[in-house]
Amino acid sequence: MAKTTAHIAPKVGFVSLGCAKALVDSERILTQLRSEGYEFSSEYGNADVVIVNTCGFLDSAREESLSAIGEALAENGKVIVTGCMGATPELIRSVYPDVLAITGPQQYESVVNAVHKVIPPLHDPYLDLLPPQGVKLTPRHYAYLKISEGCNNRCSFCIIPKLRGDLVSRPVAAVLLEAEKLVTSGVKELLIISQDTSAYGIDTKYAQSQWKDRSVKAKFIDLCKELGELGAWIRLHYVYPYPHVDEVIELMTAGKILPYLDIPFQHAAPTVLKNMRRPAASEKVLDRIASWRKACPDMTVRSTFIVGFPGETEEDFQYLLDWMEEAQLDRVGCFRYENVSDADSNALSGHVSEEVKEERWNRFMEVQQGISAKRLKRKVGRTLDVLIDAVTPEVRSGSEAIAHYNIIGRSHADAPEIDGLVHVQSKGRVLPGTILPVKITSSDEYDLHGTVVSA
Repeated sequence: MAKTTAHIAPKVGFVSLGCAKALVDSERILTQLRSEGYEFSSEYGNADVVIVNTCGFLDSAREESLSAIGEALAENGKVIVTGCMGATPELIRSVYPDVLAITGPQQYESVVNAVHKVIPPLHDPYLDLLPPQGVKLTPRHYAYLKISEGCNNRCSFCIIPKLRGDLVSRPVAAVLLEAEKLVTSGVKELLIISQDTSAYGIDTKYAQSQWKDRSVKAKFIDLCKELGELGAWIRLHYVYPYPHVDEVIELMTAGKILPYLDIPFQHAAPTVLKNMRRPAASEKVLDRIASWRKACPDMTVRSTFIVGFPGETEEDFQYLLDWMEEAQLDRVGCFRYENVSDADSNALSGHVSEEVKEERWNRFMEVQQGISAKRLKRKVGRTLDVLIDAVTPEVRSGSEAIAHYNIIGRSHADAPEIDGLVHVQSKGRVLPGTILPVKITSSDEYDLHGTVVSA
């Protein structure tokens, strides 16, 4: 009887750093490697090679990336570097000359080819099975869907165009096919991401492509209409407030798209916005937010801001706080400004001291915390659809016969990892990935608390 050769697949370790867009890049690399028979290891020592997908947006992120590369080299010795920081290979080589290969962002084939050189694939079509939706790094009930690469904006504090280039939109049929596969695989929520989501298709002049029995334009509103027919939660991120964004509100009121807009306003003071090279019509933005909420009362508006930007005066900062009080945004993130290598904002005059940045950040967060608490309190007594993210046993003292669990979920108003949570109580068994009606019983500054409504 002939001996059979054991199928020992090569193993790859993977470290994914940075934003959700980088996470999607990691998923694409892992999907390609898995299709070729590679397996993955969560421990450096068990991997044949380690890939580090870096972030290079902020200097602090670069430091984190360099630290991760160093750790992988120390623990494994065979390291391939990719991602945004890969756009500056000389910096990486100056610190770690022994890395095997360095590739820039979106260079998936180069990464895979580098892996091939270290350890060739041993693909077995009978054993190596790849799910239709590819390899995902998120829980199975939600996924990020990236619709474009790069950006045409030239914000003074941002180096994304230098790292990833100008806007390049994916064909709409390719986006919809990926979305459909994800939903078919059990994904309940699609988080639409890019550098500038509402600019989708501008670079292709809204090129049409065939999707099933119809032709669809690569246009923001057309894409949203099609996604809205898939029966999943569709959450829009990184939406610049161009005039045509108003068109999507109708889809929100119809329940096709989640009533949620993530819009990176960054600031409100005209002088600061001008230095940032951002649209400076903050008063018109307030009018638009009011009109959105009038048309869609359950609308959640999320945004991010930067305090301590070069040239920001106390008057500018107070203008921002006053604007925040009037805007009453639901969800907000705030960053202290920091220089980014190669960013034009580094050369601006009037850099703010670290002490003043910290003081302004604390004041900003105090104001927003009060706004958030008031807006969440309005939801007490209502019944909301909640997508369950996690269910863990709760250890209680005593001899109680009833099992208790910590149940964490999110409502329409909450994106994973960046927004608040809904803490849920249930008498029956609850599984992650289910959407349940939850009656809200209380709230705090950022989260809601409620009980599952029995059928």
